[in-house]
Amino acid sequence: MDRKDLKRLLPHRENMLLLDDASRADGDTAVAHYHVRGDEFFLKGHFPGHPIVPGVILCEIMAQSACVLADPGKEQYLPVYSGLDHVRFRHPVVPGDTLEIHSRIIRRKGPFLFAEGDVRVRDTVCMTGQFALALVKKDDLGV
Repeated sequence: MDRKDLKRLLPHRENMLLLDDASRADGDTAVAHYHVRGDEFFLKGHFPGHPIVPGVILCEIMAQSACVLADPGKEQYLPVYSGLDHVRFRHPVVPGDTLEIHSRIIRRKGPFLFAEGDVRVRDTVCMTGQFALALVKKDDLGV
């Protein structure tokens, strides 16, 4: 999926659509990419002269990659974050880096998806974590 395809699946738009592409590697695993250009809004103050992608943005990138797996199948649902666990930041991400994001659904329970993933630059793991997504009816959000 390219950005055009991702916009059909995800509610995010510029400046918060943080994937360049994504695909299913197999049934419950996704691989996505994002190139850090250097002009992103979140780098302007984090940190002047030494920009580093904030950890919360890496978490968002990882969750967006898993939405490819949410497969709500109906346009009336949105995948939304419902939790984060065991998040570790292992290496800084800076402008010029191209991220490869791996996410995998480890459990499904009702409208909830439980996943784990990592963010890598080349062969270096920059972040790992577990997280949960909920498939919520758009009507329930007022969207």
